[in-house]
Amino acid sequence: MNIHEYQGKDILRKFGVAVPKGIVAYSAEEAKQAAEQLFAEQDSPVVVVKAQIHAGGRGKAGGVKLAKSPEEAREIASQMLGTTLVTHQTGPEGKEVRRLLVEEGMNIDREFYVGITLDRATSNNVLMISTEGGMEIEKVAEETPELLLKIQVDARFGLQGFQAREAAFFLGLEGEQFRNAVSFITALYNAYTSIDAALAEINPLVVTKEGRVLALDAKINFDSNALYRHKDFIELRDISEEDPFEVEASKSNLNYVRLDGNVGCMVNGAGLAMATMDMIQLAGGRPANFLDVGGGASPQTVEEGFKIILSDKNVKAILVNIFGGIVRCDRVAGGIIEAARKIGLNLPVIVRLEGTNADIAQKMLDESGLNLIAADGLKDAAQKVNQALSA
Repeated sequence: MNIHEYQGKDILRKFGVAVPKGIVAYSAEEAKQAAEQLFAEQDSPVVVVKAQIHAGGRGKAGGVKLAKSPEEAREIASQMLGTTLVTHQTGPEGKEVRRLLVEEGMNIDREFYVGITLDRATSNNVLMISTEGGMEIEKVAEETPELLLKIQVDARFGLQGFQAREAAFFLGLEGEQFRNAVSFITALYNAYTSIDAALAEINPLVVTKEGRVLALDAKINFDSNALYRHKDFIELRDISEEDPFEVEASKSNLNYVRLDGNVGCMVNGAGLAMATMDMIQLAGGRPANFLDVGGGASPQTVEEGFKIILSDKNVKAILVNIFGGIVRCDRVAGGIIEAARKIGLNLPVIVRLEGTNADIAQKMLDESGLNLIAADGLKDAAQKVNQALSA
């Protein structure tokens, strides 16, 4: 689960991670009042007005601007609120700006990158440090890997002092800046593990001319499987930032991700869903979504799955690929037929059912009188989907 920058900073602040003073604003007048308060509390001649959307690259898209007075902050806010920001992470449709973060200005000396996530190859947390703050870390890793330090952290022992110092040394810091960086990295790792984060990314991490080390930006992603331990974090979810199809799917406990193709996919099991998408692509088609209906694949989940797939107007055909292990194939076939009749399905639907009572299921599909095409194997199903598209 993703959250906004200001929400992430509020959490980090509780764990002793140094972040700038900031106030969230939902209107131009609130932005002005926030700026007045910050100007009264700081010596900096500017405040920063930052659009709050779930995407990076906001600065390049015009979503981060400096204001030298409360009136200028109000003017910037009035121009920014309600606009659509298009960044490299939003896609061409962009995201509407509904809230802002007004933050104290920083006397920046240098900018760095620090991030913590799980390295699945080693089953360790990995602390990533780079001297190239403000840049896309993927680009740094690919083009200048020598500027990125990765420190493996054994979860049994946590981040050790020598590892935090190694990171600060890599950044070339000394004296007060060095000590503050070590404290910052240690506090960040403690926050990351305590809140069950999937990612804690600070880009940029700034060092001021006064020697302060702060998170100028903060991206926090939670491990959704651990949210039952942090029920207060669920309230931070902003569904207006999420794909409406994915939000609707989550209400029915369906795992759905929208893609840009024209073949709707309904599969039980994540691995089988990935293989199905690969086969569609290899056969010349383009999957329109990832949809895992789970091991049960009941008539109710099948119906909800069809509704969500059909909500995407780009879908021109549907491939259903179910392995009948936990649930019998004839039950799944019955659910497909019932759902197709109930929602008036008029797109070609290719159905591949394998497992218990697969022969009975195929007969049910053949005799349904609906536009349901039975397939023998995954390769045959992918080919029939593309044939239906070209028909």
